[in-house]
Amino acid sequence: MPVTSGRRDFLKAAAAAGPAILLTAQSVDAALSAAPSTASLHPNSIAVQDLPKHYDVEPGIHNLENGYWGIMPREVAAEYARQIAYVNRNNSLWARNVLPGACRSAGARAAQEAIARQVGCQVEEIAVTRSGAEALQMLIVNHKGVKAGDAVVCCDLDYPEMIAAMEWLGDHRGAQVVKFAMPEPATTANILAAYDEALRGAPNARLLLVTQVSNRTGLVTPVREIVAMARQRGVDTVVDAAHGIACLDFMLEDLGADFVGWSVHKWTSAPLGTGAMYIRRSRIMDIDIAYDDDEDPTDDIGARVPAGTVDFAAVLSIPKAVEFHLAVGAAAKERHLRSLRDRWVNAVRDLPNVEICVPDDPARYCAITSFRLKGMATDAAAQRVQQRLLEKYRVHTVWRHGIAKGPAIRVTPGIYSTNADVDALVAALRAEHAMCL
Repeated sequence: MPVTSGRRDFLKAAAAAGPAILLTAQSVDAALSAAPSTASLHPNSIAVQDLPKHYDVEPGIHNLENGYWGIMPREVAAEYARQIAYVNRNNSLWARNVLPGACRSAGARAAQEAIARQVGCQVEEIAVTRSGAEALQMLIVNHKGVKAGDAVVCCDLDYPEMIAAMEWLGDHRGAQVVKFAMPEPATTANILAAYDEALRGAPNARLLLVTQVSNRTGLVTPVREIVAMARQRGVDTVVDAAHGIACLDFMLEDLGADFVGWSVHKWTSAPLGTGAMYIRRSRIMDIDIAYDDDEDPTDDIGARVPAGTVDFAAVLSIPKAVEFHLAVGAAAKERHLRSLRDRWVNAVRDLPNVEICVPDDPARYCAITSFRLKGMATDAAAQRVQQRLLEKYRVHTVWRHGIAKGPAIRVTPGIYSTNADVDALVAALRAEHAMCL
């Protein structure tokens, strides 16, 4: 195959950062031998009760902080090891499209196709990025419609880096940054009323940031209704779906949004450093190209992703991660995560000093749920609770700040988590629920 001239064919459609890992043939063979057979990876072929068998996790700790990124199942880890060895062995022979029948552009396309199949959209509407943060930052700061004097609206439960991107529009475009606090209790009616009030209070609004599942509390917002509310006012919405894709059972069209970003290395369990950007095909020209890119067509979504050398092997592993996700099944996966969450929440409802930060409505939560202890009013107090749970009970959680009502402890079971993991948290809370009084 002749060498092609577009140096960023793969780079702009793919992403992943991190140091290269040099693997020997023996180490790859060892990784592959540890993985279950992939022959059974067809849709809905993995029972949720068998999920722990597909993961290697650190023993002795109940890891309930799986919101940072998702542990790769053995099948995906083995594929990643294989691809690292392949890319390292072939080097620029592969990257410069010299190898017959194998080239970087084909690998990028396969990753895009897998993600598009997972979320139910056109391949040309998907770009692979280094992370969900990168995808969302590009959608926000390169939105052409925001001019000086326009308002951009965000919420205290949005992700800090995304709030920072909205603030960038204020500092560099002269936009008015409007922030509001999510009400508690965050019932559906209260959420919609809060967004309605924020938009009515900013008649000059042009852009709204909506987080599908809050990384701070686990609140699931009624995205479709909020997007429609904003659209009626001529306001575009950027949706942060980092904790929604592959955790909740839905397709992108269910959100009704034109611009969405998320992390493929979270609930899809692809290798670290993989994210995705969605732009509805009819809206592609409303997002500016990244850093005056002059190599990709201006109507190509890849032109919206910053250039740079990436972890090719991570991107090449995305199709296997999507395959594993579909083998579990989106609906079964959501039910499994909900059951783990409900198990611990229902078991501590009688504790007088434990406040659950999301409402009881199943439409408003899924895997992630945060809690507060009575008297846990400062960041330092929340950090002490996190430390006590880990050091005394070997339960790993994470404290979250930036919430208007005060800090909270986030609990995030993983796909591989067991009843024993969440039961350990219950035992710890029953013993320590008054520790901040």
